[in-house]
Amino acid sequence: NKRPKIVGYAAVFNSSTEILRSFSEVVRPGAFADSLARDDDVRALVDHDPSKILGRISAGTLDVIEDKKGLRVSIDPPDTTAGRDIVESIKRGDVSGMSFQFDAIEDLWGTKKGQPFRELLKLDLIDVSVVTFPAYTKATVGVRSLAAWQEQQKITVSVPILRRRLELEAIR
Repeated sequence: NKRPKIVGYAAVFNSSTEILRSFSEVVRPGAFADSLARDDDVRALVDHDPSKILGRISAGTLDVIEDKKGLRVSIDPPDTTAGRDIVESIKRGDVSGMSFQFDAIEDLWGTKKGQPFRELLKLDLIDVSVVTFPAYTKATVGVRSLAAWQEQQKITVSVPILRRRLELEAIR
């Protein structure tokens, strides 16, 4: 009996996201290309929690590719409490989001409709996560990047937790 795979998109390209009214950002196609070409050993987690690992590139239990739509993820979840629980939560519809943790290597700040706007051009991928509340956790690089841009522009914006709702589905 084959267990279900978890598939979805951790990032969707060219889809502008408003980050709780503080700023908006967009991930551009090719943003993950260098990181993926290096075969970075990305992990799949539940809620960015390293104690709840679902897959890993080096173990062959996680596949991450850039396609025309975005960062496509396929996870072969383990037969563990975390694996079984998240599959059941996805099937029930209790969990439907994905997220990714990254370091921004190249981004571009500007304004759009009078609000700060960031384009993510090159990213180092750290993890992809099935999440209860889609958010970039530990996105300190984003805070530092926004602070540097604000200093240049002489504006003040508070930076809340970054949120992004993305698609996730369980395939039997």
